[in-house]
Amino acid sequence: MPENYTDPSGNTEAFRAFTQTPEVAGPTQTPSRLPLIVGVAVVVLVVAVVAWLALR
Repeated sequence: MPENYTDPSGNTEAFRAFTQTPEVAGPTQTPSRLPLIVGVAVVVLVVAVVAWLALR
């Protein structure tokens, strides 16, 4: 038996401890701003059309 013998029960305990720990939260993704930009563009367009029709 080699001198570098590792006890398998120690590895099992370490593995069980590893599997029972909660996952570390990764970097959170920010929600897309595309709907906001499109919404603002639509509002600006509607206001411009209404203003143009009112001044006609």
